[in-house]
Amino acid sequence: MRAQQGFFVVERPCPTCHGAGQVIADPCPSCRGEGRVDKAKTLSVNIPAGVDEGTRIRLSGEGEAGARGAPAGDLYIFLHVGRHSIFEREGTTLFARAPISFTTAALGGTLDVPGLDGKHHEIRIPAGIQSGKQLRQRAAGMPVLNGRGHGDLVIQVEVETPTHLSAKQRELLEQFRETETGKECPKSQGFFDKLRSALS
Repeated sequence: MRAQQGFFVVERPCPTCHGAGQVIADPCPSCRGEGRVDKAKTLSVNIPAGVDEGTRIRLSGEGEAGARGAPAGDLYIFLHVGRHSIFEREGTTLFARAPISFTTAALGGTLDVPGLDGKHHEIRIPAGIQSGKQLRQRAAGMPVLNGRGHGDLVIQVEVETPTHLSAKQRELLEQFRETETGKECPKSQGFFDKLRSALS
């Protein structure tokens, strides 16, 4: 519909058909002449490996149906990734904290870590490792989204001090303490040397 206002011509859609060009005299009571009705539908969505927080998945043609036979739109699904009880994630890198005994920290050993992929990864612990040290296992982290390969698995070692010692264990530790010269823990020895120098 056209309406002239001075020098200007204003075009508006017909208020009866709303620009469709035709009017349905006896519309369907379910769809009211729109050709679509609300209906629940269950969809199966394929989640690719390596998705992260906020990843968007598009389902073509699964959105709202178009009016009067127009094609349906798309459905977008935004993913929310729940927190894991052990692992933390940064991109494709997985982080975990692993407590080890002080004897393993002093003598070295191995740590068996089950990965999210179901495989077990053997982490070698070097002798004399300090608490807070991070050990990296290549290609044992999260898979790359829409790509090849995996990120890394990083294990942060936390040395645990024993709290429940048997009489035999306490005796052995006392014997070990009697043999200490200070060279076993150079950081502690250096700290106390600096402290004595500052106070003298």
